[in-house]
Amino acid sequence: MEKKKGKAKKVVLGILGGLLAVIAVVVIVVCVIANGNVKAMNSTIDAVLAELNAQHTVTAVDPGEYKDMTISGIMKFRVEQYDIEDVGNLSVMRVNMGVMQMATVVITPQDKNLPLLSADYMYILSNRKAYLEFYDVVAQKDQQYLALLDALEAVQTDYEHLEDITASEAWYQHLLTVTTYKTGNTKADADLENMLVDSLKVYLTQGKEFPLLTEEQRSEKLAITQEYTDGLIAKGGISTDVFKSSLGDEETKKFFDQTFFGTAAE
Repeated sequence: MEKKKGKAKKVVLGILGGLLAVIAVVVIVVCVIANGNVKAMNSTIDAVLAELNAQHTVTAVDPGEYKDMTISGIMKFRVEQYDIEDVGNLSVMRVNMGVMQMATVVITPQDKNLPLLSADYMYILSNRKAYLEFYDVVAQKDQQYLALLDALEAVQTDYEHLEDITASEAWYQHLLTVTTYKTGNTKADADLENMLVDSLKVYLTQGKEFPLLTEEQRSEKLAITQEYTDGLIAKGGISTDVFKSSLGDEETKKFFDQTFFGTAAE
């Protein structure tokens, strides 16, 4: 009887040992993949900041209490905020959850009649999802503005070989102009990064030719932008809802106004 118990114990220990070994291998693989994803994510953000600094004076702004945020108990966001001279507010967010990494870049123009730029890049193990959107938060769509949109649209044709994905429709659909939603694997990292940087280069280069807004025009543009950002709080959005469920409506609005979109700086 004792021998049978001893054999059973050895079998159980053997199974547990095997399971622990498998778990250890999985953890190591995930860590290796996560490390590669963080490098790809940081490379994209570094390329964006390099392009911005090449064309404008970019000054870091202290995001204060929002520099490091934990959302839903597991998502730890690192937040950076900048002022782009003669353009407006820049926010950059990064999150590393091990099995998933995400980078968000938002340029909220305040000084010129430019569209709002929003980019979300997700790295889910070996899979990639990239969302690049330009929003019509403007009062006037003159020829210069429309020419910029045409140029941005032309950039996207260079990346038609990347696989498309369908984004969910939202209440702010009427504000979207040029949009690109792509997916791929690690082999697409360079193209996805270049897609964002090439779009940004056109955005900034043509944007330099735009005249600075008058105080009245700035106020009008701010009101349009604020209507959009307040709409996110009131009507929701995929990312917004995550923040609202963790921070609440009031604190999410404060974060949006002060840092993410920077409208309160006005």
